[in-house]
Amino acid sequence: MQQVAPWLTPPKIAAQLGVTPPKVLHWIATGELEAIDVATKLGGRPRWRVSPESLEAFLGGRANRSQAKSARRRKAAIVVEEFFP
Repeated sequence: MQQVAPWLTPPKIAAQLGVTPPKVLHWIATGELEAIDVATKLGGRPRWRVSPESLEAFLGGRANRSQAKSARRRKAAIVVEEFFP
């Protein structure tokens, strides 16, 4: 039989990542972090659980990737018009 990894709570994820639980809840509310609500009452206080796979996908999308440097912009040439003949 295959072992199922335990689902994670927002406080556990916050402790792992070194952030606050409200920050994790914000990621869930905005859809950045996929979670399910396991609350027993509909319309009650949500009890979020995050699968380890969802957390890995979230962290993978936020990984630091080296980005190609963009070309430096040149300053626009200043055009001086004389109004006096």
